[in-house]
Amino acid sequence: MIGNLLFSKSMSLMGKGLDAASLRNTVISDNLANIETPGFKKSDVVFEDELKKALTRTGPIQGMITNAKHIPIGQPSVPQISPAVVRQNSTTIRNDGNNVDIDSEMAAMAKNTITYSALAQLLNGEFSKLKSAISEGRR
Repeated sequence: MIGNLLFSKSMSLMGKGLDAASLRNTVISDNLANIETPGFKKSDVVFEDELKKALTRTGPIQGMITNAKHIPIGQPSVPQISPAVVRQNSTTIRNDGNNVDIDSEMAAMAKNTITYSALAQLLNGEFSKLKSAISEGRR
């Protein structure tokens, strides 16, 4: 209960965004490291689209999964969303079967770096507000 009071839904979303950006950085780095590996297929991180679906979810029926054997009902809720790595097997850019394009990967890395920095600053601001509220409450 105290966690709900201290940590808002927006802080949870920012944390999930940071997790996704961190994973995306690892995946892009792996793609770049294997740019000369014959037959290597690049991977991407899927997160934003699933999060958008969960945030815009409509309908009264939503099943909670409390056991791994439960069957999911409806769209997943925001706490159930997590970033996933998806391998892109359908394309080939070069004759050796590799599909990593250095220009698109470097652009994705730059975009991801900006996203991560922005989310980290926003989350830091939220923690600063919380710290200020705690220190001012003691007076």
